[in-house]
Amino acid sequence: QVQLVESGGGLVQPGGSLRLSCAASGTTFSSRAMGWYRQAPGKQRELVARITGGGSTNYAASVKGRFTISRDNAKITVYLQMNSLKPEDTAVYYCNRITALWDWGQGTQVTVSS
Repeated sequence: QVQLVESGGGLVQPGGSLRLSCAASGTTFSSRAMGWYRQAPGKQRELVARITGGGSTNYAASVKGRFTISRDNAKITVYLQMNSLKPEDTAVYYCNRITALWDWGQGTQVTVSS
């Protein structure tokens, strides 16, 4: 049973930064594309960043240039560095594979507010 545990969220002022972590257990994911998703209140979950097994990255237009996804296959962990945060980035953030999704973790809440 694969478990995903997200952490690193919190309350931050506009323009601030946070670094999210997602640790996976019960699997190795070195060859799999992984992604960070977010779900804001009343909205559908959306993919905001993805990284292939080889390290290639893609971002949603709304976060491009501000967010950076990375991975440490030895630690089975995916990271999301979020800079220049905006109130519209407020959401619960999750990680998962891009295809053949595992069960979702509990997510980590990011709130951007002054």
